[in-house]
Amino acid sequence: MELSRPARRAHLVIHVVASAGRPGPTVGLLALGVTANTTGEPAAVEASVRALKLFADRLLLPIAFLALAGGLVLSLGTPWGPARHRWVRTGFWLTLATVTATVLAPRAGVNAAAEAVSAGHALPDGGDVLMGPVVSLTAHVLMTVISVLKPWGLTRRGRRPRAAVRGPASAGPARV
Repeated sequence: MELSRPARRAHLVIHVVASAGRPGPTVGLLALGVTANTTGEPAAVEASVRALKLFADRLLLPIAFLALAGGLVLSLGTPWGPARHRWVRTGFWLTLATVTATVLAPRAGVNAAAEAVSAGHALPDGGDVLMGPVVSLTAHVLMTVISVLKPWGLTRRGRRPRAAVRGPASAGPARV
């Protein structure tokens, strides 16, 4: 099933906006995590951790799921296909991994930090609020590079349909 041109364009815009928007909140999380780890003021630590929790709970997940859903619709509804190009396959698996990590990893550390700080304790482990954004930002940059450069060519599955369209190899130009 192939998407109509207006539907394809709408899904492409949604996917690109969501995918390009994912690094923004991640950089925000990183800045808040650095602030929570480096400031000596308990009020600033608490404000940073509360903002971290808000970003992790309310902003990252919807954007991540929107990017994943848009990519799936585009890969299934366009000639790019989900398994014809290595860059599409790599982007899908990296997106799935970052969405899964967004659901599981940073939320536990951020929740523990928020509970400790709101109870008046010090930040339990600063690495918990820094590692997730660092890894996520690295993955987003890698996915952007892959999406722009489209390296590695076709997969075996992608070469098969093109070979069928071309037909059997010819013996060369006719000699007169």
